[in-house]
Amino acid sequence: MNTAVPIISVDGVTKRFAGPHSLMRRLSGKPPLAVHALNNVSLEVYRGETLGIVGESGCGKSTLARCLVRLLDPDEGAIRFEGKDISHLKAGERRGFNRRVQMIFQDPYSSLNPRMTVKQIIGEALSVHKMRPSADIPARIAELLELVRLSQDSAGRYPHEFSGGQRQRIGIARALAVEPDAIVADELVSALDVSVQAQVVNLLLQLQEKLHLTVIFVAHDLRLVRHISHRVAVMYLGQVVELSPAEALFTAPRHPYSKALLDAAPELDPSRRSKVVAARGELPSPLNVPPGCPFASRCPYVFERCRVERPMLTPRGAGQSAACHLTEFGADSAAIPMEGIHS
Repeated sequence: MNTAVPIISVDGVTKRFAGPHSLMRRLSGKPPLAVHALNNVSLEVYRGETLGIVGESGCGKSTLARCLVRLLDPDEGAIRFEGKDISHLKAGERRGFNRRVQMIFQDPYSSLNPRMTVKQIIGEALSVHKMRPSADIPARIAELLELVRLSQDSAGRYPHEFSGGQRQRIGIARALAVEPDAIVADELVSALDVSVQAQVVNLLLQLQEKLHLTVIFVAHDLRLVRHISHRVAVMYLGQVVELSPAEALFTAPRHPYSKALLDAAPELDPSRRSKVVAARGELPSPLNVPPGCPFASRCPYVFERCRVERPMLTPRGAGQSAACHLTEFGADSAAIPMEGIHS
């Protein structure tokens, strides 16, 4: 799937948000606390692929998604689209980037203007980016509704007249109206009923193949990610701890956190359901990220080096990379050093 040049590259991206600044900190002259949402994230997305981004709530998935479409600017590092740093784009280039990289938001109930009809919502995108002459816009709206499998009479209706799945289809149609190269789908189906989720995901897969889209699929449901993704980035406390082809991740994870997530994933078969928690112990505070490996406090394989030295994302063979000092983890359990099997 990979080609020589990535369409999107993320290089050492860090993002912090202002945290609480208590009276005691003010009086003592200490600076405000900062929430470390992203910590030196690096990855690449190749044209035509689907990259899944997974992790527990609060791991930085949605912050990364918003940085990718420049709703947020990173504090450090760079995000490049076709080799150009998106934070340095000029006005015309910025408009072009906004058209070519579109985001579909998590909540279809709040991402659509309730005062606008569907044809106004989609038509606005067509007009702003001058995708069609005014006379051709109604025909293009009809094409887009057909593309996402909504009836033509949907054009004159308002968002509140649709179900959640139908609203998400309207959101997809709005994103596709500007003919993007890449789609960032942030928890695309998490707000939908389970019975509707598969329909929307399958629609996205079909549209990707038909329109040759690149998709960044942010989710916490591992089964969905396995179904839709070519590669998967596993995030923990603002870092990518594993980057792997989807099947390789699900059959032989190379990071203890990835294995913990998979062990705790729900099974559809009641007889195979696990009661294992994703990871024991408390998630470290993003206000005070510990030194060393961020997963050290919850890892059953932790040893002294993990507590003092942060592991870098390094190749592990078969297209996999992991940020773990146990370089053979997942490849051969017998190769894990005995010093690493204690808490």
